[in-house]
Amino acid sequence: MNLPIPLVVLITILCLAGIGLYCLLITRNLIKVVIALQLIVKGAVLAFILAGNMTGQLNLAQSMALTVIVADTIVAVVGLALAVQIRLKTGSLDIKSLSSLKR
Repeated sequence: MNLPIPLVVLITILCLAGIGLYCLLITRNLIKVVIALQLIVKGAVLAFILAGNMTGQLNLAQSMALTVIVADTIVAVVGLALAVQIRLKTGSLDIKSLSSLKR
């Protein structure tokens, strides 16, 4: 069974986005939420590259993907830093424990 390359990439994109969305919906751990968001963004980056390859503008797609990767890394670092601070304050990484952080 030989599938064309764009179809394989499209299936990979859908799998990454689907797994990320599923993990985002079922988990309450802050670190797992950050990882789920990373999976969704990686699927979007692959979609940028596939779209650029299909339209013949691969340079534009690669530069957009690089920009998204840099922004996503910054968001992940800030999210993990917040998770560490929440763990120090509450002793848990559960999202439900965030309600106890009110003043």
